[in-house]
Amino acid sequence: MAVMPWVARWAGQIPARGRVLDLACGSGRHAVYLAGLGHAVEAVDIDLAPAAPVRHTSGVAWRQYDLEGQPWPFAAGAYQGVVVTNYLHRPLFIHLIDALAPGGVLIYATYAMGQEAYGRPRNPHHLLMTGELLEAVRGRMRVVAYEDVLEAGECPARVQRLCAIMN
Repeated sequence: MAVMPWVARWAGQIPARGRVLDLACGSGRHAVYLAGLGHAVEAVDIDLAPAAPVRHTSGVAWRQYDLEGQPWPFAAGAYQGVVVTNYLHRPLFIHLIDALAPGGVLIYATYAMGQEAYGRPRNPHHLLMTGELLEAVRGRMRVVAYEDVLEAGECPARVQRLCAIMN
C-alpha cells in the first residue's frame, strides 16, 4: 500500500533524524517511509501481523500494544513527530499532543462525519466531527495545514487531515 499523500507532503516538517511515533501503524507503510527519511520510528498497533512483510525494516521498532485497553505508555515530550492515519480514539488526543517535544509535528488524517454515505467506517465513534482535529490542538499547537474534504474518485471518502507543530 502506498504512503498517504498527506503524510508524504508534511513529513518534511518533522525535525531531521527525529524520533517518530506511528500510532495504529497497520501495514507499516508510514513507519517504513519515515525510517527511509532517516527518522527513528516506533510503530505501534494492537496487531502487527499486517506489518509482517516489512518488520525487518532498519530504523523501525515494532511494538504490539492495545492503545484503547491499556494505559498510555509513551513519555511526554519524547517525540519529534507523531503520525496517525485512519484511526480515531478520542481519549488519546491529549496524549498524542503531550508526547510531542517542542517543535514536534503531528500529522493526522482519518475519516469524518459524512463518511457513512460512502462506506466504512459508519460508526460515529470512528468519525471526526466537523472541526474536531482543530479543536484537539487549539491553544497548544500551530496549525500548518488542515482539510475537511470529500475525496472524489473510485472510492469517495469524507476525511479530515491536520498538520500542526507543537508550540
